[in-house]
Amino acid sequence: MVESILNRITLNPAICNGKPTVRNMRITVETILQYLSGGDAIDEIIEMYPFLQKEDIQACMSYNRKL
Repeated sequence: MVESILNRITLNPAICNGKPTVRNMRITVETILQYLSGGDAIDEIIEMYPFLQKEDIQACMSYNRKL
């Protein structure tokens, strides 16, 4: 699971001011977690951001638990 998180959550100073993002895209882990805490389901988030995969969102949740 750790390897999966490392492959999906990236830190790049040139993207989103170095905040953790999903696969170097301009969607932050924080944004995904805000949607989840607001009650959005994984499928709803994927509808809003079709380039995301279920595993990306799961990686965000795992990343958050590791902090």
